[in-house]
Amino acid sequence: MGAIICLLRGVNVGGRNKLPMQALRTLLESLRLRDADTYVQSGNAVFRATEANLTRLAERIEDAIERKFRFRPTVILRTAAELKAAVARNPFPRQAQSEPGKLLVMFLAEAPGKDAKEILAKLPRGREEMKLAGRELFIFFPGGVGQSKLPWATLGRALGTGATGRNWRTVTKLLEMAEDAERDR
Repeated sequence: MGAIICLLRGVNVGGRNKLPMQALRTLLESLRLRDADTYVQSGNAVFRATEANLTRLAERIEDAIERKFRFRPTVILRTAAELKAAVARNPFPRQAQSEPGKLLVMFLAEAPGKDAKEILAKLPRGREEMKLAGRELFIFFPGGVGQSKLPWATLGRALGTGATGRNWRTVTKLLEMAEDAERDR
């Protein structure tokens, strides 16, 4: 297959679900995933794999983490091509350029239900702007994520699938890492 981007939900947050990145790299390589590399402490990895079924691969990673670390994070996988397409679909290119720390991309495990756009449009919010594009929800926070009044639990229910968010700097760094891994094979 090629380079895969792995996004873990809820690791190393608030002292819970601790997973050192070296341990994550070792675990991924024990699953025969090659050239595993990580980025920051929030559960981001890039590796090369031959497995074509990403749903099954995500489950294998979740199972392995649960066996070894006794918690089960949601694992979201994207190929390098899928991440590149998501970056190209960014509906907030100006904000990504000028304020990348205020642009969040929520990566969804599956495509949201048909009613998700309508439900999202009705969510109470401040100045945040949201756009659903494929299996990604782009959210721009003009005042920063910390000042947001967005109801996260309601947002999760509206999407109806597992999700994890990364800021634009992290997204573009992971794409760069994946493209490097693709070139190096």
